Amino acid sequence: MPVGTTGTVKAISQRHLKETIDAPIILGNTYHLYLRPGEELLEKAGGLHRLMSWERPILTDSGGFQVYSLSELRKIRDDGVEFRSHLDGSKHLFTPRRVIEIQRRIGSDIMMPLDECAAYPTDYDYAERSTRLTSEWAALNKEAFERTEPLYGAEQFLFGIIQGSVYEELRERSARDLREIGFDGYAIGGLAVGEPTDEMYRLTDFTTDLMPEDRPRYLMGVGRPENLLEAVERGVDMFDCVMPTRNARNAYLFTSEGVTPMRTLQFRDDFRPLDEHCDCETCRTYSRAYLRHLFVSKELLAFELASVHNLRFYVSLMSEARRRIVAGDFSDWKKETIAKLTYHH
Repeated sequence: MPVGTTGTVKAISQRHLKETIDAPIILGNTYHLYLRPGEELLEKAGGLHRLMSWERPILTDSGGFQVYSLSELRKIRDDGVEFRSHLDGSKHLFTPRRVIEIQRRIGSDIMMPLDECAAYPTDYDYAERSTRLTSEWAALNKEAFERTEPLYGAEQFLFGIIQGSVYEELRERSARDLREIGFDGYAIGGLAVGEPTDEMYRLTDFTTDLMPEDRPRYLMGVGRPENLLEAVERGVDMFDCVMPTRNARNAYLFTSEGVTPMRTLQFRDDFRPLDEHCDCETCRTYSRAYLRHLFVSKELLAFELASVHNLRFYVSLMSEARRRIVAGDFSDWKKETIAKLTYHH
């Protein structure tokens, strides 16, 4: 899922998202959309889909992770999270019910519940309290979801978020609690927050075994192309990450041969496509020399062309992963692909 935090995937038009990248779904963020443009305007517009002219699905994160990242500006309470806006310092309270109400007004297709994301590292006692609170809030989220109706006609779905930090016992307890409550899909939260990559893989592998086989499995906030393929092999279906667009704006492009830093002098007179195996508009139309020129000249077009390519690369990678799973040769293809991806120019 390309990340469109405030109702826009940075430097990318909705036309490119649909026609060039073919993104099947994008992600928005409840915290940011609540602060700006605000839930009243969103409802007046008829929801985020109509405001941003996007007909395909949208998933909205609850904003729990963003509130977690505010650090000194937030206070966790039994009934929710009190925080100060990073925009103007105003005070707000997110409760499980409130987060559902806001997402009803956003009109997203998939809603995420309010959860408490523990930092890494964290001790067992704090992780245990955090996991218990997430389960209590999950039940309240589900109750609020069942008591309210979609505002714009289209059906909405609610996922649960499994927490537990690095502790298998807590992950198991969290998954059990969420299965008992019952959700349309299940997410793995609290990873990719600073733990070693091997630890992330181990906990992903452990947690997917605890998740229903007939519901989507979503690993939140991950990651590099090789992270996605490793997680797919461990049973994950859905991902989101700002990495494709953020790296693009910093001139780091993902290709079938690894990460390419586009400001490098070697590309000054290289008139080949960025990636000969990519079908995106950037690779079909422009050369490495031109892309390097745009970045060195600090032209805004560089952000668009690079972001189009990186997102198309990610979407194509996932599409090929699905094809390989069906064909039965995913594991061999994954090893060959990662061996190329980790090569750096």
